[in-house]
Amino acid sequence: MTTFFNRRALLGTTAAGLAGLAVGRAAEAEPRRRFTMALGCGAVGVRASPQEAIELAGRFGFESVEPAADYLAGLTDGGLSELLAGMKAKKLVWSASGLPVEFRGTEAAFQEGMKRLPAFAGALQRAGATRVATWLSPSHASLTYSANFRQHARRLREVAKALDAHGLRLGLEYVGPKTSWSANRFPFIHTMAEMKDLIAEINCRNAGFLLDSWHWHTAHETPADLLSLRNSDVVCCHLNDAPKGIPIDQQVDNRRDLPAATGVIDLKAFLGALVTIGYDGPVMAEPFRPDLRSLPRDEALALVAGAMKKAFALVE
Repeated sequence: MTTFFNRRALLGTTAAGLAGLAVGRAAEAEPRRRFTMALGCGAVGVRASPQEAIELAGRFGFESVEPAADYLAGLTDGGLSELLAGMKAKKLVWSASGLPVEFRGTEAAFQEGMKRLPAFAGALQRAGATRVATWLSPSHASLTYSANFRQHARRLREVAKALDAHGLRLGLEYVGPKTSWSANRFPFIHTMAEMKDLIAEINCRNAGFLLDSWHWHTAHETPADLLSLRNSDVVCCHLNDAPKGIPIDQQVDNRRDLPAATGVIDLKAFLGALVTIGYDGPVMAEPFRPDLRSLPRDEALALVAGAMKKAFALVE
């Protein structure tokens, strides 16, 4: 009898152990957030020097901060080492820098920007930054879609190659609202599918997406569109909400709201898809709210940080 009960106890213990192991493995398999909560002071209407931006990012719980190439270029090796050590102590990494090349206008302006690009890229590379991003105008007054596409592919291929020589990736953002792409005679790229075509035509390993929840929403896209991407396809992300009571096709690009402020944009679906694909880059608020500019700096950043944390909590 003693042998029977001992055996039963052993089997029960073993079953419980196997069940626990299965639960543990399931938990390990469950995707977790890898992207960082990024601070871009200009994007939220806050004035701050590069040094101040790093201090503010650490104080308000951000996890990445925008690199300023001009400032970084002026640092001595010792000064840069001190800066990076301070960021590490605050558990901060670099997010993405804007692209200083004007590729949407004249050829002369484009070529002038390309002359300055190597120095810009070198400064970011020296500091350990790896991401640069920009946006595309969704319409043109005189260039047809095909002509505009060819021009963008040629110019952005040159940009991507110059950045790749310094270990930098290039994120490209499409602008989704109908009120934007219908503003000129010739509509241009304003959906993820069209941007995929452009990136394929650019044909550079470091070219990918700057995704924005606002443009994803106003382009009538779904989580399935996001899930068609891989982590390696996405360079950086912007997070916003939209005003209530306005049909999607009547939304205006510079009238947005803080993340998770209205619930109009399905940020749980948007961020959940980023979690699923294992996106590991920066996610930055870009609400275009004029009132933030009029608030004291700390108050504005507290609102932005709170909104970002509320949105991130949807997938944590």
